[in-house]
Amino acid sequence: MKIYMIRHSMTPGNKRRAYIGATNEPLCKEGIELLKGRSYPEVEKVVASPMKRCVQTSQCIYPGKEPNIIDKLRECDFGAFEGMTYEELKEDANYQEWISKEGKIPFPSGEDQIEFRRRCVQGFDEAVAYFHNNNISCGAMVVHGGTIMAILEAYARPKEDFYHWKVENGEGYLVEVDEKIWFETENSNRYVTVLGKC
Repeated sequence: MKIYMIRHSMTPGNKRRAYIGATNEPLCKEGIELLKGRSYPEVEKVVASPMKRCVQTSQCIYPGKEPNIIDKLRECDFGAFEGMTYEELKEDANYQEWISKEGKIPFPSGEDQIEFRRRCVQGFDEAVAYFHNNNISCGAMVVHGGTIMAILEAYARPKEDFYHWKVENGEGYLVEVDEKIWFETENSNRYVTVLGKC
């Protein structure tokens, strides 16, 4: 099974380089134009995060293919940092502590990073099961940058850390799942092979 993991296109907050997680922003004009300027491979079915920016991106790339929404694939809630940029936060003591801990502590009033990453992995498991149960050999996921990073940190071969898998708006990765291994082994032995960027 091949899966194209695609990050949503640009939003107003992305243009400002702000932390946009739980904020349910639509795409901006530039984000829509970005998608028009790219071509994406054909797939049989699509899954997506419930956030507007992902559903809208899915509709732009794959018109006529209603995405199957998986709530666990939504972006992290950045809490007190939500909607803020580095420039706006750089003097904030809580932000400096978060940076010093390499982003591995919970966001103030937001989501715990470990829980977020675990949730994304569970969402990916649901997506693989959905494709498998529908006999899909080539599908797409339209999700968030953080979601892709969390999934690939857990499952990708070759193994790399979270930030290695960062992608820009409208970009992503093509991965392959060996369904026999996936469904016949313990969760800890599951993996995906990264075939390249898309």
